[in-house]
Amino acid sequence: MDLCGVPLSKRPSPIASLPDEIVVDIIARVSRSYYPTISLVSRRFRSIITSSELYMRRSLLRCAEHCLYALLYNPKTCDYRWYILRRNGFVLIPCLPPMPAHGIFVAVGSKIYVLGGVYDSSATSSVLIIDCASHTVQPVSSIPKPMADTVAGTINGKIYVIGEFELSKGVVSKSVMVLNREKQMWEPEMMMNPGVNIGQLWSGCVVMEGKIYMRDSVNSFVYDPKERKWEMEEMLNSKKWEYACVVDDMLYYYDCRKNKLRVYDTKHKCWGVVKGVERTSAEPEPSRLSLPKSSWWSYTMSCGEKLVVFLPKEKDRTKTTGIWCAEIALERRQGGEVWGKVERCAAVINGDFFFVRCLAVMV
Repeated sequence: MDLCGVPLSKRPSPIASLPDEIVVDIIARVSRSYYPTISLVSRRFRSIITSSELYMRRSLLRCAEHCLYALLYNPKTCDYRWYILRRNGFVLIPCLPPMPAHGIFVAVGSKIYVLGGVYDSSATSSVLIIDCASHTVQPVSSIPKPMADTVAGTINGKIYVIGEFELSKGVVSKSVMVLNREKQMWEPEMMMNPGVNIGQLWSGCVVMEGKIYMRDSVNSFVYDPKERKWEMEEMLNSKKWEYACVVDDMLYYYDCRKNKLRVYDTKHKCWGVVKGVERTSAEPEPSRLSLPKSSWWSYTMSCGEKLVVFLPKEKDRTKTTGIWCAEIALERRQGGEVWGKVERCAAVINGDFFFVRCLAVMV
């Protein structure tokens, strides 16, 4: 009992009497990882958690955080669904609809752009925007022409889509299409330079120093949108990099063939190996976390200043039982060496899932 004879368990919470704008200001300063728990407190809190005002306030306070969204394919349900990475693993976002196969997925701020793809065996040129703050979807201007073998990168607020389309029956050509996000419209297409022979693009692309880096099965290419110029980068060709990411204008990818985390320095045009993340033969029972080995696939993602590496939990080379996730802090040392420390390594989902795409959004 308090002095007024009211049981303490019956007393209203002081925060419940505060105006919404003050509650929004308080919750905006809390890590977004706690929002699912906060939304369980009451209907009022659930409404605030999903409100646009909360995320506008987080942006003004510079409290927005990197969140990783992964697109996974479930062979049991035959659909592509979005999951968000929490501390306890991947969590399905049930309010987002299934995604198309072979679509292009690009993150810009707190939004994910879904460009084209295949629904029920039918190709589409539609473009959707997923608002990751509210988990709502809205359509925007469709792609002018269906494209295949595409990659996409964002530079100065514009989304550059690079791929091929059919000029006439049996004749295809590579081109660059640009979505102006501010105007929500497509700019005139740009054809590839004559003499640049680019094969089937795969494993995505990365953006470094205002240029788009990509590769086909043989060569690596660099596209400079400002100069509308194509180049080949011979040193980049020396490694079959795939599903890479960028931190501080350095390219990182996990080499499954050699089980090494590799780094490429664009300024000095040289490859290196991130040290400190491997398990050595002298460590049968290592006292530190290390990257698990993978002989099948890997996906390297940047999340702020850290790396996140996804690897399959393998029963054998043809069967997976889930997905591993390793979080790695990076350190540049004198002499240009890059060292990493595996801060966390754990399974984030169990089952026979296929990893399709991962994007970092700011919410």
